[in-house]
Amino acid sequence: MKQYNHRKYTKITTVDKKDRRWPNKTLDTAPQWCSVDLRDGNQALIDPMTPSQKLEMFEMLVAVGFKQIEVGFPAASQTDFDFVRKLITEDRIPDDVTIQVLTQARKKLIDRTYESLQGAKRAIVHVYNSTSKVQREQVFKLSKDEIKQIAIDGATWVKEGAAAQPETQWQFQYSPESFTGTEINYAVDVCNAVIDVWQPTPDNNIILNLPATVEVAMPNVYADQIEWFCDHIQKRDALIISLHTHNDRGCGVAASELGVLAGADRVEGTLLGNGERTGNMDIVTMAMNLYSAGIDPTLDFSIMDRIINVVEKCTQLKVHPRHPYAGELVFAAFSGSHQDAINKCLAMYEDGDTWEVAYLPIDPRDLGRNYQEVIRINSQSGKGGVAYVLEQEYGIKMPRWLQVDFSPVVQREAENTKAEVDVEQIADLFNTTYLHANANMKLNGYQVSRADGVDKFDAMLSHNDQQVSLSGQGRGVLEAFISALSQYLAKELVIIEYNEHTLGRDDGSEAMAYVQLSIDSKRVCGAGRSRDILGATLGAILNCVARAV
Repeated sequence: MKQYNHRKYTKITTVDKKDRRWPNKTLDTAPQWCSVDLRDGNQALIDPMTPSQKLEMFEMLVAVGFKQIEVGFPAASQTDFDFVRKLITEDRIPDDVTIQVLTQARKKLIDRTYESLQGAKRAIVHVYNSTSKVQREQVFKLSKDEIKQIAIDGATWVKEGAAAQPETQWQFQYSPESFTGTEINYAVDVCNAVIDVWQPTPDNNIILNLPATVEVAMPNVYADQIEWFCDHIQKRDALIISLHTHNDRGCGVAASELGVLAGADRVEGTLLGNGERTGNMDIVTMAMNLYSAGIDPTLDFSIMDRIINVVEKCTQLKVHPRHPYAGELVFAAFSGSHQDAINKCLAMYEDGDTWEVAYLPIDPRDLGRNYQEVIRINSQSGKGGVAYVLEQEYGIKMPRWLQVDFSPVVQREAENTKAEVDVEQIADLFNTTYLHANANMKLNGYQVSRADGVDKFDAMLSHNDQQVSLSGQGRGVLEAFISALSQYLAKELVIIEYNEHTLGRDDGSEAMAYVQLSIDSKRVCGAGRSRDILGATLGAILNCVARAV
């Protein structure tokens, strides 16, 4: 048999459910969020976080707006134990934040857990045991009743530990680990047994957390499981149904979104998806998906660059440049057609408008980004992108015809260097091509006079280190100047296009002019910059001529 053989895997087991309601629902509010960066995220690291890194991560999670944060497994690690004690004894937990700690359903570990929590104002004690078929039969070699008894014993010890410390406001959480690999009716049976021990009420509810510890099916199957569970569990009005999805099939976010549609109230995950194997559910992505649909995610990711900095520093894992919402390149357009569409939409957008910008699902400014990062230039880029970055950074507003002329110049540079062309390089290319082409052709002085509606232009021109007298007439200064140059060069010069604008808003702002000439039927573009419009325009015309000659 071949080593690479799909036949050794079984087909996905689905839920026999004829009354699905979740496909017809929509999300309109955010779930409760619980960050597990300091536990699931931490245990997945090659080098776990140091105490100072854990504290920095905790404070950043608080700043983002998390109200529930799983801070560790204090019974399994002295480092985690000491960290929980530090948070409590140094009064580092805000009044509106509840810490959560994890423990297996073993009495010694549960006792140690409560020891770490002494003096806490409020806390969630999260107890778990694995219930899946493969764990029961191959790891623990225990029957269904024996596995259920582990859950009952753990729930009992958790309840007793809380009773011994009545000064703390406790909430209990139970997870049938590997829920998605557990027979659905058996999962309900085990959770009902835990409910019988804890006796929750609507005013004193508990959390049942249903993990896709290993993602083994499509997201719709998980949604079916959640809806079936919610329909068959007892005391549903006294329960918070929580989700904890992993990303083994790449669908952790989708599974949580559909699970919330199916009736779940709460979602556990990590920032940017760090976690074991392919990672935990990415809270940034799910929360920003809600945000992009006009739903308040109740978390603030406007400090995205700070979040990325802290996460990368504490986890020693780089954020992928194409990571949804957070990646460096997710708002960057290299394609020419994309750039052109973005440029046109942004030109029409005004603050307060509904966001409708091609290729940008959200406004990058909402995440602390700016529009300079939106359009990036490489060999695949087009004229719209080039024009956009020059206008944003330097105020150069190239007319359409000049964009068409300049785009191949930038593209050749990108192809030659085989790299992205940054805005400084683009500006240098623009200056070299259009502004500084007339190094050997300069006006040393000119005089304009008018008689009988005709302008006369007289000037001294320096051309190849020689002084030349120019003189021409026309209906307007530009026509007179073109006439003078035509006579000197013995060429036919015609202005085809002309645009100008100021580079600022005050009286002392410089002017930019853009000209396209036909010189003996060959079109050439140039630009000029000066303290006055006329000087800029004359310079643009000379740059055209210099490029052609």
